[in-house]
Amino acid sequence: MRQTFLLLTGMLSILLSSCSTLITNQYEATAVACYTWQVKYAYDLSNEKLPRLETFATKCLLNRNGIKPSGAIIGPDDRGLWWPTLPPRPSVDEVEQRKHSQEQASQPELLKTVEYKLTYTVGEQQRTLPTNYQVYREVVKAYPTPLQLTLGIGNNSVQKAEPVANTGL
Repeated sequence: MRQTFLLLTGMLSILLSSCSTLITNQYEATAVACYTWQVKYAYDLSNEKLPRLETFATKCLLNRNGIKPSGAIIGPDDRGLWWPTLPPRPSVDEVEQRKHSQEQASQPELLKTVEYKLTYTVGEQQRTLPTNYQVYREVVKAYPTPLQLTLGIGNNSVQKAEPVANTGL
């Protein structure tokens, strides 16, 4: 029991020490909102565990700091995101052209995806890191107030963003 506790404590301290915080007043939160048409192909769609996926048309729109981008048609949605027009739905001919012999094809599905990133500058260094919806929203609400950012393990993502009052930056 004691060895397990020591092992867990050691692992936790390594994880915590590999994260860092920083303050910046130059940043941009982005969310790339995409619509993509996808079709599943399989010999038996109802029983196939890993059907073959084919992607057809995709349209994306870059959201910056929550401001309505040019070309935005839909939005803001319930997450504050703006969306592009829908890409053209694949025709029956397009779906059949990608079908292998004896395969079945599903109806085209419209997928919605969002990729969140935060670009920040500290000193002369600019970095762009992946983040999540919660951080994106915090940055949007705080913009243009300076932020304290908490980076994730290995400083390879942004885990938290908090406004900083009167830092003199």
